[in-house]
Amino acid sequence: MVKSPCIDECLFLNPKGWCQGCGRTLKEAREWQKLSPFHRKKIENALPTRLRNLKKNMS
Repeated sequence: MVKSPCIDECLFLNPKGWCQGCGRTLKEAREWQKLSPFHRKKIENALPTRLRNLKKNMS
Protein backbone atom coordinates (compact mmCIF):
# COMPACT_ATOMS: atom_id res chain seq x y z
CA MET A 1 0.00 0.00 0.00
CA VAL A 2 1.27 3.46 -0.95
CA LYS A 3 1.71 5.99 1.84
CA SER A 4 -0.79 8.84 1.59
CA PRO A 5 -0.36 12.45 2.76
CA CYS A 6 -3.90 12.30 4.24
CA ILE A 7 -4.19 13.40 7.88
CA ASP A 8 -7.92 12.56 8.18
CA GLU A 9 -9.02 16.21 8.24
CA CYS A 10 -10.77 16.25 4.87
CA LEU A 11 -12.52 19.50 3.95
CA PHE A 12 -12.76 20.66 0.33
CA LEU A 13 -14.66 23.98 0.69
CA ASN A 14 -12.12 26.40 -0.79
CA PRO A 15 -12.31 27.72 -4.38
CA LYS A 16 -9.29 25.67 -5.55
CA GLY A 17 -10.84 22.41 -4.35
CA TRP A 18 -7.82 21.54 -2.21
CA CYS A 19 -8.25 19.57 0.99
CA GLN A 20 -7.56 21.79 3.98
CA GLY A 21 -5.89 18.85 5.73
CA CYS A 22 -3.45 17.54 3.11
CA GLY A 23 -3.71 19.92 0.14
CA ARG A 24 -4.79 17.39 -2.48
CA THR A 25 -7.86 17.74 -4.67
CA LEU A 26 -10.69 15.28 -4.20
CA LYS A 27 -9.74 13.63 -7.50
CA GLU A 28 -6.09 13.31 -6.42
CA ALA A 29 -7.13 11.80 -3.09
CA ARG A 30 -9.50 9.30 -4.71
CA GLU A 31 -6.94 8.21 -7.32
CA TRP A 32 -3.87 8.28 -5.06
CA GLN A 33 -3.28 4.51 -4.99
CA LYS A 34 -3.58 4.29 -8.79
CA LEU A 35 -1.20 7.16 -9.61
CA SER A 36 2.31 6.47 -10.83
CA PRO A 37 5.20 7.24 -8.47
CA PHE A 38 6.09 10.18 -10.74
CA HIS A 39 2.63 11.73 -10.44
CA ARG A 40 2.42 11.13 -6.67
CA LYS A 41 5.82 12.82 -6.21
CA LYS A 42 4.74 15.75 -8.38
CA ILE A 43 1.63 16.24 -6.21
CA GLU A 44 3.61 15.77 -2.98
CA ASN A 45 6.01 18.50 -4.08
CA ALA A 46 3.08 20.89 -4.65
CA LEU A 47 1.36 20.24 -1.30
CA PRO A 48 3.42 22.57 0.96
CA THR A 49 2.73 25.53 -1.35
CA ARG A 50 -0.95 24.66 -1.60
CA LEU A 51 -1.28 24.42 2.19
CA ARG A 52 0.53 27.74 2.69
CA ASN A 53 -1.83 29.38 0.19
CA LEU A 54 -4.84 27.90 1.96
CA LYS A 55 -3.66 29.18 5.35
CA LYS A 56 -2.89 32.60 3.89
CA ASN A 57 -6.37 32.85 2.35
CA MET A 58 -8.03 31.76 5.60
CA SER A 59 -6.45 34.58 7.65
